[in-house]
Amino acid sequence: MSKRIYLSRRQVVRGLLATTAFGVTAKLGGCASTQETQATTAGGGDNPLVIGFIYVGPKDDYGYNQAHAEGAAGIAKLPGVRIVEEANVPETTAVEETMRNMIEEDGATILFPTSFGYYDPHILKIAQEYPEVQFFHCGGLYQEGVHPQNVGSYFGYIDEAQYVAGVVAGQTSKTGKLGFIAAKPIPQVLRNINSFTLGARSVKPEITTQVIFTGDWALPVKEAEAANSMADQSIDVITCHVDSPKVVMETAEKRGIFCSGYHANQAALAPKGYLTGAEWDWTQVYTNYVEMIRAGQTLMNGGIPHLVRGGLKDGFLKLSPYGTAVSADARQTADAAKAKFMDGSMIVYRGELKDNTGKVVIPAGKDFQQQDQELEKMNWLVSGVVGNVSS
Repeated sequence: MSKRIYLSRRQVVRGLLATTAFGVTAKLGGCASTQETQATTAGGGDNPLVIGFIYVGPKDDYGYNQAHAEGAAGIAKLPGVRIVEEANVPETTAVEETMRNMIEEDGATILFPTSFGYYDPHILKIAQEYPEVQFFHCGGLYQEGVHPQNVGSYFGYIDEAQYVAGVVAGQTSKTGKLGFIAAKPIPQVLRNINSFTLGARSVKPEITTQVIFTGDWALPVKEAEAANSMADQSIDVITCHVDSPKVVMETAEKRGIFCSGYHANQAALAPKGYLTGAEWDWTQVYTNYVEMIRAGQTLMNGGIPHLVRGGLKDGFLKLSPYGTAVSADARQTADAAKAKFMDGSMIVYRGELKDNTGKVVIPAGKDFQQQDQELEKMNWLVSGVVGNVSS
């Protein structure tokens, strides 16, 4: 068989620069490691708003990258918006090259480099080089007076959906043993593990959650091994916080245990065992940004907040539809918990609360609201979680 050569978007741009073929506008497709999506124009206008999206993995990963790509597709339908995208960009200087190319070659004035590891040092470096371009990072924590004014951070309180999913898991589990497969023990991940566990323990106080950290965002072999290990230990509901939950969901289904999704809807991967899932709704978030920018608001003039957060009631996230295995009682209990998030009465982190070493992490009489910055510094696992943050 003849070998076919695929070029990434970055390689194409370098080639164009080398030959001064600046008039070429065709985009070449790529293989899994260099996938690139064609720029899409939505609407009219001589000067469309050009917005760049960068993903660390493929756009069809049933997970983190797919959720962002669905959000990008949502705003591509808006008139006067043109999006450019590049997938499979590693958290290295490669993302710096991609950002430069989107700015200089595509004319992007707004960038959404979506992966956690893009922020420091890559976004911070390029933002200083292009002070007129706005950079919005998913999950990064902007520091006033430290980071460039043209950098912003957005994220959602997806642990709210994880809490509700934990309620469903707790109601469904027969063994009282849940499993959570996670990439890295960073605050956002720990918060999801803790909220899932607290949701489950709100209906079954003695239930436990075994956590396994794989060490990176996309390690399908380790994820499968972790899921199989959990099934061998009589854990009967598993969930995860990795870039693509696909392997975890499929392995759970093969082993005949229940699963709860993350990032996007994975129900099709586990038609028998899928309970529900914590999903992002980035279309709403990205639409909000477009509306603010069109109104003349920017990060630099203070019109756009440098820290943007939201939860279920703000439309940042949602629950996957309940699967067939979810009982009527579980649905009712979960819906009641969701209603409290929607009306603002739910307090997940209320003292006295201990970590899984017995240390008091939230004293009696102290409550943390979802927007409290202290929760974004979380470095502990709540009582009921089996595992530790250094594993």
